[in-house]
Parts: sequence; C-alpha cells; structure tokens
Amino acid sequence: MSRLLSWICNVGYLAVLLVAAPVLIYRSITQGKYRDGWSEKLWGNVPVRDGSQPAVWFHAVSVGEVLQLQQVVKLFHEERPEHEVIVSCTTSTGRVVAEEKFPDCLVCYFPLDFTWAVRNAIKRLRPQLMVLVELELWPNFILEAERTKVPLALINGRISENSFRGYCKLRPLMQRLLTVFSTMAVQSPMYGERLKKLGGPAERIQVTGSIKFDGIQTDRKNSQTAEIREAFGIQPSAYVFIAGSTQDPEEKLALDSYRKLKPRYPELRLILVPRHKERFEEVASLVQSESFPLCRRSIVQQSGITERTSTDDDPVLLLDTLGELNACWGLADFAFVGGSLTNRGGQNMIEPAAYAAVVTFGPNTRNFKDVVDLILAESVAEVVEDQPKLQERLEFYLEHPDQGRALGERARELVMSQQGATRKTIDLLLELLPLKEKGTAEAA
Repeated sequence: MSRLLSWICNVGYLAVLLVAAPVLIYRSITQGKYRDGWSEKLWGNVPVRDGSQPAVWFHAVSVGEVLQLQQVVKLFHEERPEHEVIVSCTTSTGRVVAEEKFPDCLVCYFPLDFTWAVRNAIKRLRPQLMVLVELELWPNFILEAERTKVPLALINGRISENSFRGYCKLRPLMQRLLTVFSTMAVQSPMYGERLKKLGGPAERIQVTGSIKFDGIQTDRKNSQTAEIREAFGIQPSAYVFIAGSTQDPEEKLALDSYRKLKPRYPELRLILVPRHKERFEEVASLVQSESFPLCRRSIVQQSGITERTSTDDDPVLLLDTLGELNACWGLADFAFVGGSLTNRGGQNMIEPAAYAAVVTFGPNTRNFKDVVDLILAESVAEVVEDQPKLQERLEFYLEHPDQGRALGERARELVMSQQGATRKTIDLLLELLPLKEKGTAEAA
C-alpha cells in the first residue's frame, strides 16, 4: 500500500511539475522567483550533517511559520542544548528570514515530496525527531518518516474549514497519514475534532493553544521599533496608521482613506507593508502614481540617512524589508491587518493587538477563525467591510484617541492571558526524545 501510494504521488508530482514548468520559468525570468535551492528541493541535497550530535528537524513553510518557531526553538535549546536544530522552509523569503532569526541552526529548503528527495534529505540530516508547524501533509515525507522510524510531530496544528472539507473526500488517505504522527498538538478543540474525524488517533491529539500568542513583543519602546521610528522620522505626536500584510487592492483603499483624512488631521502618518516582497515595487509605483511623496525603508537603510519631513510634506512610508513587520506594528495607533478584504483569508492580527493598537480587519479571516472569534467575543477589535468603513473607523479614533488607547490596552491584556502554548508544546516534544543522560545534563 505504501509503495503504491508513493509511486502514485511521484507520477502525479512529475506531471504537475511538467505542466507548471513554463510558468515557473517565466516567473523566474520576470520576477526573480524560484531561482535558488533546486538541488535541495528536487534531489534532497541539503547540507550533510557532521558528527554524532542528535538533531531535531523543524519545518516551517514560510515567513509566518518561521517567526512562530522562534520561541519554540529558544525553549527547546534551553531544554536540550546538546541537540542541533534544523529549520527548513519552502519559500525563499522564509529561508532568508530563517537564516536571520536562527543563525546557530542549520537552515535549508524542504525537499519536494518525491520519494528520492525526502529519502536523501533525511539520510543527510539524520534527525532524531521531525516536527511540522501548523499542517503540512506530504505523503512521501510522512511515509518515509514511518519507514525510517523517525518520530513525527505536528505542532501549532490547524486545519481550515475549506481544507477540512477537501480532506474529508480523501479520508482513507488522511487516516493512513495521520496515524504516522506520534503526537499532534493543535491550537483549539475545533481543530482537534477535525483531525479526529479525518482518522487521527484521539489519544495522540493534544490541545495546547496557539504558540502565536507566546513571545509576542508588547513593549512599544523596544529598540527595533524605536529604530524604525527614527529612520522614518515619525514624531512622538504623530498618529500612525499601518496597513500591514496587505494584498492588492488593500493598499489603494488605505491610500484613499489617508488622502481624505490627512488634510484635517495633519498628525496622521501612513505606513504600508505589503505581504509579499514581489509587490514592493508595485506598491511603491502605486504610491507615486497617486501623487504621494514616498519614503522606502530599504533606501533609508542603505543610505543611512534619517528621513525627517514637515507635516506639510509627510511621505507615505513603505516598509519594503523582510522580518520587520512585527517591530513596525509597535508604531501603530491604528492597525489594518490585510488579506482580509481579499480572498486570502486574513493574516496575523495578534501582533498589533499585543502592542495595544486599535486593530481592524476585513470580513474574510477564515485562516484565523479561532483568533478572530476570541478577540471579537472580547470586543477588542473591529471588522471593516470596505474602504468607507475603514475610513470611518480611522476618523473616529483620530477624534477619540483615548477610546482607542483603552481598546488597545484591552487587546494587549487578552493576548497576554492566552500565553503558555510553547511550554506545553515543548513538553510533548521532549516525550518523543530519549531521556537526557545525567552526565550530559550536568555537562550542559
């Protein structure tokens, strides 16, 4: 059964790769995407790990999952300093951020789910435990973990309603794959029930809460946020509106709101943070085509010049760097979390809430349903259905800043009350590893 499934997957993947090849080549030439890492992805030629040191392999798909891993890896290092940590990613942006955030870890691309690629990667990395973040169900990778008898864990697990409906049509396959996992730590009881209905063993499913709430920065005066404020020339008296993790046309909606309110509220500043780096140039062009002066974070970094302008000539600020959105949210008095007025399904709204900003987002937040349900139930965020509503709420809090600060403080308190999932997650992972020998513990 396993060999037949692997063969079917290999043939299917090859067919998809051949069909997609022209698109991949075109985007590689025109957008600079998909150019690197093909040896690691296609053949599993990840770095060969030297020595006999035990290792744990964490897989984080992209930037969001990489950032979530920071607290997990930190706590794991504290508990098991003798273990090497491997962090793999699927996207190039994820890898760039992983190399920055985990300088002491081995960082590589995750192999494509061909039998030969995953087999070669596991052979080279020799992990003692493999950990998937959220939910990545690649059949050949999972079956290879079973064949090599390497324990496999899922942490911060989640399964959206759309994914659940699709997986239900493949329940026999899902059951076969889920039984390989030694433990599945999920964010909420709802996600746990969905995994059980798909055939996941109930005794291996644990509700730990979301690690997204842990390690969240809450101090608006932290050094990274202060540096961005200084670089952008934002005065303490400014009222900062950040539209973050945005997709087309959300930047245009933010610009329209800003254009209408700026003349009456000269203290208002706007920062745009597109979700994907491929859109940085597009958004910069949009700002300039709308006749706004523009200040780009990347240019300020390169020049080393601090931008300071009068309120008569305040530029629209563009954060076109990777891995800085978290710190940038610390500048926000009013935050709009993007991907929520499009079909993306929303983005992480916990970070601006933790900084006590007024948090708003659109109605399409299916990817963060549990978080949205929680914060809306506690009335610490607002839904804006369109541009007029976004503008109306921004104007309200410009007129009533004290109410905005009170709302933000309640949001920050809620985030802090939800923390603790990382500790529970690490405890589950440690159960899958051999007990640390006394001599090793004393030496560490």
